[in-house]
Amino acid sequence: MASNEKLTGHARIETNNFLMIVLITLVVAVGGLVEIVPLFFQKSTTQPIEGLKPYSALQLAGRDVYVAEGCYNCHSQMIRPFQAETLRYGPYSVAGEFVYDRPFQWGSKRTGPDLHRVGGRYSDEWHRIHLINPRDLVPESNMPAYPWLAEKMVNETQLPKRMEVLRTLGAPYTDEEIAASVADVKGKTEMDAVIAYLQVLGTARSEIRAAPAPAAAAPTDVASPVSAAAIKPVEATGSTQ
Repeated sequence: MASNEKLTGHARIETNNFLMIVLITLVVAVGGLVEIVPLFFQKSTTQPIEGLKPYSALQLAGRDVYVAEGCYNCHSQMIRPFQAETLRYGPYSVAGEFVYDRPFQWGSKRTGPDLHRVGGRYSDEWHRIHLINPRDLVPESNMPAYPWLAEKMVNETQLPKRMEVLRTLGAPYTDEEIAASVADVKGKTEMDAVIAYLQVLGTARSEIRAAPAPAAAAPTDVASPVSAAAIKPVEATGSTQ
């Protein structure tokens, strides 16, 4: 037999779809504001870290190619603060490193390794060979080849406007830098641009962390020093597939 009792309290909310939707929307909206709004006023998330510079014209063009080719689908640019990640990739990522990234390239999947600290890890020629045919350097790589990047020229006409828009969003480009952007990329291929972009990734914080320690006096009972030939370059063992 159905009860004729009047529903009150939480039971009323659970049996009223419209009221439930309104209250859930309200809770999510308030929670989102409390979580997100303070970040707009927190210096560690809105101010660039020491040494960070906006992308040069060539690097910016390379970033556009990186996005257009969908590289973010397989490569992240976000090193999490876990020992396993910092040992492999370097210092963990901080918000101040992405101030000039619009949109950011954090990613959510790693078919290939994270690229946030790849800048300076390999030579330009290594990147060139790797982009033309990854299997020439990493036989087990499943990364697609991008040989056409070496033939396609950078579209320099769009860069001045692109940099002007970024300046309105906070990137400190000068009038001189914007005016020189066309000349800076003239005659450059998309391969050159992508390599320039990869070579700058993560270098601002890496340089801060890599500050040399004070030199210590060499002990007198040390055996002969390691020869330069015994030190293998990173390219021989690393992979950015």
